[in-house]
Amino acid sequence: MPEGDTVYRTAVHLDQALAGRPLTVSDIRVPTFATVDLVGQTVDEVVSRGKHLLTRVGDVSIHTHLKMEGSWHIYKHGTKWRRPAYAARIVLENADWVTVGFDLGIVEVVPRDREDDVVGHLGPDLLGPDWDEGEALLRLSSDPARPVVVALLDQRNLAGLGNELANEVCFLRGIDPHRPVGEVPDLAGVVKLAQRVILANRDRVDRTFTGDTRPGMQDWVYGREGRPCRRCRTRIRHDQTGANELQLRDTYWCPHCQR
Repeated sequence: MPEGDTVYRTAVHLDQALAGRPLTVSDIRVPTFATVDLVGQTVDEVVSRGKHLLTRVGDVSIHTHLKMEGSWHIYKHGTKWRRPAYAARIVLENADWVTVGFDLGIVEVVPRDREDDVVGHLGPDLLGPDWDEGEALLRLSSDPARPVVVALLDQRNLAGLGNELANEVCFLRGIDPHRPVGEVPDLAGVVKLAQRVILANRDRVDRTFTGDTRPGMQDWVYGREGRPCRRCRTRIRHDQTGANELQLRDTYWCPHCQR
């Protein structure tokens, strides 16, 4: 699933294409909202909230989520779409641009003053203008027995981290990702680093945690099971961590560097 930095960039690009322009086409291809017509209304802005997107038009917000398969494309008029039309879930056009949401996991239209109904459960947004480190710490600390990597991935604690970011942050802090939150000696340091790392990567297409942007060199541990640690040469390990089968997440760590 795309992580918060990817969704942030998607919001920026959509905002550049749509904001301040009236819609000439409003085609929502999900049954519940198929009759919604926003043609003629001006898009005020497109913003991200964790891994969620909100396109604000008039009195409503179009709430979308990429989930695992979704993506937004932006085209000039007359350009051939790079994905089949049957995969489009929503099409928004203005005089200059065509934006298409393909295979989106969520597409819904809500009154703008009820956005909290769809994103109000989220914790502080790591890339949001209202980022609140103290609130994120309180939420993370509320379940001290929970593995730290699972707590970091819970969007109700802090919004934006995905598997890669959470695993890499644990490595950079030298923390075994299975360690209970209550036993992490400097949880505030973990949160500060998570915010710095996602902020540093929000404008990159290819994120990096090592400082090296070459393919295959960007990560310390994520996706590197069985390969030598870049620091100590110990083999990277992998398992799935979570409270139940529905919550299992891929976890990567170096047993020497992360104790």
